[in-house]
Amino acid sequence: MKKKSISLILSLFMSFSLCSTVLASNSKQPSIYGKSAVTMDMETGELIYTKAIDQKSYPASTTKLLTALILAENKGKDDDLKYTKDAKNQPEYSLNKNLHPIQIGETMTGEDVMDGLLLYSGNDIAYVIADNIAGNATNFAKIMNDKLSKLGLKNSNFVTPNGLHNPNHYTTAYDLTVIGRAAFQNPWVKESMEKQTSTIKTSNGTTMIIENRNQLLGKDGCIGGKTGYTASAGRCLVAMFERNGRKMIGVVMNSVYDRDDSFVFNDMKKIIDWSYDAEKKLLYKKDSVIKTERLSYKPLVFFGPEKTIEVPLVVKEDVTYYDNDVNKSNTKKDFKLDKLNIWKLNNDKSIGTLTLKEKEAKKEFKIYTTVSKGTILKSNLLLYIGSLVILIVIISAIIIIIKAIISRKNRNKRSKYI
Repeated sequence: MKKKSISLILSLFMSFSLCSTVLASNSKQPSIYGKSAVTMDMETGELIYTKAIDQKSYPASTTKLLTALILAENKGKDDDLKYTKDAKNQPEYSLNKNLHPIQIGETMTGEDVMDGLLLYSGNDIAYVIADNIAGNATNFAKIMNDKLSKLGLKNSNFVTPNGLHNPNHYTTAYDLTVIGRAAFQNPWVKESMEKQTSTIKTSNGTTMIIENRNQLLGKDGCIGGKTGYTASAGRCLVAMFERNGRKMIGVVMNSVYDRDDSFVFNDMKKIIDWSYDAEKKLLYKKDSVIKTERLSYKPLVFFGPEKTIEVPLVVKEDVTYYDNDVNKSNTKKDFKLDKLNIWKLNNDKSIGTLTLKEKEAKKEFKIYTTVSKGTILKSNLLLYIGSLVILIVIISAIIIIIKAIISRKNRNKRSKYI
């Protein structure tokens, strides 16, 4: 009997340990092959999964997201773009080399050029865009870097429109997330990324059917993205998702390239699934004191002694954030308080804001206080009673003195009359 009891206790203990281990492991960030990665809530800009997000990396063909955005901002779908000499000289994974020869001077519509860039990832098509917009790749690189600057990105430098390896052509997982989000917010770029297939035609009658290389497209809520690979960059992927109305973008850089080309897509699925399930960590609980402010005031308003009071600042909602290495080290708390008048404090009126800053994400929370005019009056009740007594004594003394003076004057008058 004792042995059975011991066995039962051990079994329960092991079961509890296993459950605890599973719960603990589920709370940790998943391990991936990519050397750097990040996920971002596309609406709020909040970072959820982070791994070496500011590490310099080579973007390979994910560069073409920026090229696509510049195309959309400078040309239209029906505009004709000429096939150029520099485009013809581009290596494999070009429409000209891998699908069908294209002659210099042939034209393609802007819509077909966009699809050839984003679905097939044509290296030659990137140069078609660069040459038709800026005259050559060097001038186009200036436009690319100007755009990076406008997006507020300081850790990127682009040299080529297609991302073929160049030691001076680099970015970071975080910067690429911002680029990808900006590209996706452009309706034309978004429309092209969402296509599974497209038929491209040239002015000479050449027709090419291309397929999107994003293996996740249409699965698990994936609504867009861009792949990339060079020997130096490894396997790269930018992907956009929408689940239950919430949009998220993920970036994986320098992952493993295998024969089945599965690692980078598995990496992305892991971090996106985890990010959608991730819960925020509590920084300040609802109705808790987040800070105190010392104020000086005169209980008798215009005169008398001066006193100080510690005014507690509270929030009326939970203040939360995603618990990751970036937010732990970079989150800034910015308190902004109105000019406080101790006699106008009200429990139900906001007296300022707390702003949480995480990279580019900002969230504001209203600040209140538990102190009011009534609190001040109660805390000084004895002073007010004492002051009132003194005031009554003074007034009484004045009245007595005045009466005495009047009485004396009356006596003096009667004496003179007599």
